[in-house]
Amino acid sequence: MTNTEEQQFLTDLEKKLWNAADKLRSTLDAAQYKHAVLGLVFIKYVSDAFKIRQDELIAAFNNPDSDYFLDPEDFGGEDSAEFQEELAVELEQRDYYLETNTFWVPTQARWSFLQDNNKTVIGGAELSIGNDKAIKITSVGHLIDNALDAIEVANPKLKGVLNKQYTRLQIDQVKLAELIDLIATIPFVHASLNSKDILGHIYEYMLGQFALAEGKKGGQFYTPKSIVSLMVQMMEPFKGRVYDPAMGSGGFFVQSEHFINAHKGKIGDVSIYGQEYNHTTWQLASMNMAIRGIDFNFGKEPANTYTNDQHSDLRADFVMANPPFNMKEWDVGVSDDDPRWAYGTPPSGNANFAWLQHMLYHTAPNGSVGLLLANGSMSSNTNNEGAIRKALIEQDLVECMVALPGQLFTNTQIPACIWFLTKNKNARVSASGRQLTDRRGKVLFIDARNLGYMKDRVLRDFTQTDLDQVTATFHNWQQASDYQDTAGFCASVDLAGITKHDFVLTPGRYVGAEAAKDDGELFADKMARLTTQLKSQFAESERLEAQIKQNLKGLGYDI
Repeated sequence: MTNTEEQQFLTDLEKKLWNAADKLRSTLDAAQYKHAVLGLVFIKYVSDAFKIRQDELIAAFNNPDSDYFLDPEDFGGEDSAEFQEELAVELEQRDYYLETNTFWVPTQARWSFLQDNNKTVIGGAELSIGNDKAIKITSVGHLIDNALDAIEVANPKLKGVLNKQYTRLQIDQVKLAELIDLIATIPFVHASLNSKDILGHIYEYMLGQFALAEGKKGGQFYTPKSIVSLMVQMMEPFKGRVYDPAMGSGGFFVQSEHFINAHKGKIGDVSIYGQEYNHTTWQLASMNMAIRGIDFNFGKEPANTYTNDQHSDLRADFVMANPPFNMKEWDVGVSDDDPRWAYGTPPSGNANFAWLQHMLYHTAPNGSVGLLLANGSMSSNTNNEGAIRKALIEQDLVECMVALPGQLFTNTQIPACIWFLTKNKNARVSASGRQLTDRRGKVLFIDARNLGYMKDRVLRDFTQTDLDQVTATFHNWQQASDYQDTAGFCASVDLAGITKHDFVLTPGRYVGAEAAKDDGELFADKMARLTTQLKSQFAESERLEAQIKQNLKGLGYDI
């Protein structure tokens, strides 16, 4: 199947999903219907994955060449009740699903059960769940909450994670039943896209749409995919511990998985650690990992990164984050002599350098940091910020600075940049196998403000070519291979050069202006041509001015 056909499939899927959300928008605000829709999508996905594994097992049980073959003759023949009963029993053996990392889905949580009973339970009903067991369900919302609760009980990793609030939603039960029927039509089976990629696309699309719908609040948990992709491409988190102290919905972890898979690596070589303060966003991130079968540690609970560090002993190989820009009043309950403030105490009015130092504190000796911050972090001297930045530069921790174009975010117009830091600029082999050269005393500056395209009237995005250009520049510089300074785009600068600029890290100061293209025309000839052209334009201007005055005079307005 071609990329165009795949994209059309995903586009059609997006329309269907947003129609599903629209069914709830008249009665719920964006923050509520986000979880209402994504919760049902989650059940649909794990049910489909479970059904796919069931079908594989049925084929294996009936295949004489399979280790799982069940000989019908041992049970009275293929059509006997005993054989069919044995098949049914085997299909409910949990170990068959765990061995392929397939989510175990209890009977009352399977999509077929929801869809078969979503009309029956309006007003209440007693439903059979097999083995002579029955459950009382009072409403469609209760039916969904019961399914989510059963999934949590069967999968302890999700305890306290799933958003079981459908019973409390102020929504018409018939409309909720219709939503189940609509989501039932979402296909997680495709000729060339695997089910996890389809679901991943759903999550990315829905989070982006909800970020638009919720405005600033939504942007707190959603980082544009292209920015996350750029940071992951540049850092190459192939092996080791990956940590995000402001993880939102887990976008960096998802892109790390995509990157590892694309480069034939193993997701099992990476350990995922994260922290998130917002409870519902913490739930969303945990679901995001669970559906992909990624093992994760997001702490015991959602918590404030500064006052309740869930990973105090962690020293990660890759630390990546997009924290809230210029966060105020972050330090309530935080000591001025906190061991994280090794390079200076961050000001109370802005958390930028608190995030930066927190991340460095949790970085292993050979580890790297990628941090998205507001542009002010590169030049501000307010309340100790300049002194902290100077200390970071003098300790040779800053590796690369990337200036980003405007209009990349749904929730803010604040210009942004990416800080890349490392604790070891010595020559060594990276986690991805690159032979890095000795980069001590040097910083790479990349000005990417002219890259990207307008995807609509208000939002800019990067193309894959843009991402590859920035990434290749960084990697070539790290390896001293095919790198050269390019006016207006990139420059490698030593610490003495940065000191001359008072430790300001704005790339534009160092990369200079793009060289003007020489058109071959002599200066004297060009000036003669341009002044003649200007004289002609002045004359035309005078003629038009006289015509306008004449027209106004004819209307009785003499000027």
